[in-house]
Amino acid sequence: MTTQLPSPASPLRIGTRGSPLALAQAYETRTRLMRAFSLPEEAFEIVVIKTTGDNRAMIDADRPLKEIGNKGLFTKEIEEALTEGRIDIAVHSMKDMPTQQPAGLMLDCYLPREDTRDAFVSVTADSLQDLPQGAIVGSSSLRRRAQLLNRFPHLQVVEFRGNVQTRMKKLQDGVAQATFLAQAGLNRLGMAEVAKQAIAPEDMLPAIAQGAIGIERRTDDLDSAAMLEAIHDGQTGQRLAAERAFLAALDGSCETPIAGLAELDGNTLRLRGEVLRPDGSDRIGADRTAPITDGVALAQAMARDLLDEAGPGFFEWMWD
Repeated sequence: MTTQLPSPASPLRIGTRGSPLALAQAYETRTRLMRAFSLPEEAFEIVVIKTTGDNRAMIDADRPLKEIGNKGLFTKEIEEALTEGRIDIAVHSMKDMPTQQPAGLMLDCYLPREDTRDAFVSVTADSLQDLPQGAIVGSSSLRRRAQLLNRFPHLQVVEFRGNVQTRMKKLQDGVAQATFLAQAGLNRLGMAEVAKQAIAPEDMLPAIAQGAIGIERRTDDLDSAAMLEAIHDGQTGQRLAAERAFLAALDGSCETPIAGLAELDGNTLRLRGEVLRPDGSDRIGADRTAPITDGVALAQAMARDLLDEAGPGFFEWMWD
């Protein structure tokens, strides 16, 4: 079957959030498709869609994400546009994606993964270890907050939202002494120098799928499927299959601090994962390897073992 390629007269509509990082990811997707099929920029249209998570008033008020909505608060409106045919493909930060797609939509294209680490950002300190007793650290991530409280209990943690520029201004205004961003995002924005330190996974295991871009399409859109296949990165797909299986088996909502990282070495997949109480008072984790072909099964088994180890009382805080 011949693939119907887009043209300036009938462009491929790429849906995205409107943040600088989201747009950078959409532009990267467009560039890769242009190169793969020798198409002009005019054969693509970037369609900006505002999501619930982009509400400016909620960001400025540092409203916790779990008060605004669940895992789909950065994706729901974009997926609605895709389902309704107002866009042809959707570009997402994979760490924002629920583990299940709406009926009729699918994720089977991932771009090469960027740096997976968290970045330490501060205007007063060079590293986490340099922060003094009682220093205030801001983060909207339940995972980062729990990890920080678990490993650095002498620090205070406050809610802290916004893009890079917003967070830097909050730091300069003294709202907090430090915060965290994804190193991948800083790299994609050409702002790597903002990070004082990229934090090793041993000190702060990243979010599931951190640093990865996923491209969603309609299941029955075979033209888009053929185009996306040409830019899909297989190794990123193998890593995310394991990480997202681990997340799905544990819980996967915005209310559970879960971290995980899959890495490849030849034909072997190494998976590290952990789940914490939100107050950092308890953490359970595991580190296992298996053949790449068994990555999903490894992830599911590891999640079951962590749930068994946690016991029935570990998640009681979810229903308080």
